[in-house]
Amino acid sequence: MGCANIALRMVIPAIKSLSNDFELVAISSRTPQKGLQFAHDFNTSAIIGYENLIDRGDIDAIYMPLPTGLHNEWISKALISGKHVLVEKSLALDFNSTQQLVDLAKSKNLLLMENFMFKYHHQHQFVWENINKGNIGSIKLFRSQFGFPPLNPDNFRYDNDLGGGSLLDAGAYTVMASRWFLGDQQDVISSVLYIDPQKKTDINGCVTLQNSKGIVSQLSFGFDNYYQCNYEFWGSRGRLFVEKAFTPKPFETTQVVLENQEKKVTTNLIPDNHFAKILKEFQQCIEKNDHESKFKDILDQSKTLTEIKEKSEKILL
Repeated sequence: MGCANIALRMVIPAIKSLSNDFELVAISSRTPQKGLQFAHDFNTSAIIGYENLIDRGDIDAIYMPLPTGLHNEWISKALISGKHVLVEKSLALDFNSTQQLVDLAKSKNLLLMENFMFKYHHQHQFVWENINKGNIGSIKLFRSQFGFPPLNPDNFRYDNDLGGGSLLDAGAYTVMASRWFLGDQQDVISSVLYIDPQKKTDINGCVTLQNSKGIVSQLSFGFDNYYQCNYEFWGSRGRLFVEKAFTPKPFETTQVVLENQEKKVTTNLIPDNHFAKILKEFQQCIEKNDHESKFKDILDQSKTLTEIKEKSEKILL
């Protein structure tokens, strides 16, 4: 549902690569031009209008890369029509909306899943193994940064009505990483969002979280930054750093740096397609009727993002 760039470059090719598990039935768009071009490129049918996609009886699931501000309407309609939904992050504008959508998915016995694909890349399993082996000692601090240079002025990420802003976009990755590694129960110690006076959206931000063991996460994100996409653990005996944490392409080699007082070791990891892997997870959860863990993850993520927004100091640029 929708002809977003991430669908064109990453997700639809991943769907097509899993032909034993998925059939790409149709691609919908608001206007004919994009839909027809996508359909031609991927050898499938074009549907003009999102409602016409939802009304199809031969579709089991919908992938939705629409802007966050449109999710509430179209996720609701998709679930009511009996479709499972894999949706781009962030899932909703606030926790109340997220809770309503999860409740609807539960009532229909359907899967609603957020597309944080980075967790399925094998570089993070390498990180987990080193942490669990104690190779950096006890964790003292977690840092994560995700930001990129200015986007086109008409990009939906600058539009509040469409759920724009850096927190729900780039910032959501850093929050998810902190929660994944350090646990769901994290308090918002401080938060600052920098607001563009014309666009009225948060262009960058900095957040400090603290988990139940007292470990602090320092998170930074933004739309007008020198490009960074990383996370780092600072431990009692060493440091572990992942340079391309969230957006490695399926053909890219990734690097994990592990250093201590004696040496610094850079490990090159072979490419991995985390887009295909999350699609497989989506499929398996549907087949096993295993929805609850995804619902919990969605709710915990949304609760943290909402708390960050509510507690933020807003500074006009």
